[in-house]
Amino acid sequence: MTRQELIQTIRNKKSYLCIGLDTDLEKIPNWIREEFDDPIYEFNRRIIDATIDLAAAYKPNMAFYESQGSKGWQSLEKTMDYLNGHPLGPVFTIADAKRGDIGNSASHYAKAFFENMHFDSVTVNPYMGHDALQPFITVPGKWAVVLVLTSNPGARDFQLWQPQLPLLLGKLGIMTEQWKRFYELIMEQCLDWGNPENMMFVVGATRPEMIQSIRESAPDHFFLVPGVGTQGGSLQEVSRQAMNSDCGLLINVSRNIIFASTGRDFDQKAREVAHAYQQEMEELLKEKNLV
Repeated sequence: MTRQELIQTIRNKKSYLCIGLDTDLEKIPNWIREEFDDPIYEFNRRIIDATIDLAAAYKPNMAFYESQGSKGWQSLEKTMDYLNGHPLGPVFTIADAKRGDIGNSASHYAKAFFENMHFDSVTVNPYMGHDALQPFITVPGKWAVVLVLTSNPGARDFQLWQPQLPLLLGKLGIMTEQWKRFYELIMEQCLDWGNPENMMFVVGATRPEMIQSIRESAPDHFFLVPGVGTQGGSLQEVSRQAMNSDCGLLINVSRNIIFASTGRDFDQKAREVAHAYQQEMEELLKEKNLV
């Protein structure tokens, strides 16, 4: 999906909601596990049918599929086939895989998710540098979603570290000492490698005091924002600080939606929660005259 197609999807649905398919086999309703040979796929299918008119994107987290071995991969493949062929699509799809390896390995990861699974994007860890990202940003219509500032408590261990490093000032070649956090250095470098057509940034909703400055550094890029919902991030605060003229946001909500109920009505309860998010997003989009 191209940038313009993603923007149009958001406008059509009046929503920038991304639903995380973190489908934990132990948390899905007991009756699905008892009645279906592939309970993960059946759960996903029902969640998708109940919410696809309200969501701009879906993000399966690979851990919940890989942990089930080959059966988990089969569930994921069926889920992606269902999403990509859904009559209420298209939707933007994110493989939350957090891959990051040397160029040869990275190219095979890109092939796995782009060619075989038909995802639109993959979350990527940039720690190993340009060759770890390059295969994900060279395929037309595909995206690298780069980890910059995540929503988990451990983000402070490295991402918020503020070393005093010599930095180049512009093209003058003048060396100076400036204080910058590690995540800022990562993002500045990645901005040189990708562009708003092929690169997004993961920016956690639990760091609202930093989101505005990140938007100033990357005014045109999309942000994938986890941390709204169970982790306590504020949809209103994030949207008002980080929304740009194209919206530029995908707000991910996982557990709050997909595990809203464990009863036979779990899909309808998921829809109710997703609809509440969509309605709030529609109002925020109206504030920016985007719908």
